[in-house]
Amino acid sequence: MGSLGPFELVLIFLAILLIFGAKRIPEIARGLGKGIKEFKSATREISNEFNVDDSANRIDPPRQASHTTPRQGNKSEQDTPSAQSDSTPNR
Repeated sequence: MGSLGPFELVLIFLAILLIFGAKRIPEIARGLGKGIKEFKSATREISNEFNVDDSANRIDPPRQASHTTPRQGNKSEQDTPSAQSDSTPNR
């Protein structure tokens, strides 16, 4: 049960030639070529759908907190606890 040899391939080709005729073989080959092209195109589209780079739509994980003190430029001095404790008179 090996592969087909050259003699077997010639016999198969002659049988196809006798069954379909010389005029129909190019039409069959064209149709087969178009079918293969459409199949490859469809498989390429499906694989592209699965391999879409959606990094732009991803949410980045939270960044690690830095060890610097927070800026207090946005808060007024009255809102900070240290400013309130400094403004109260000592009794």
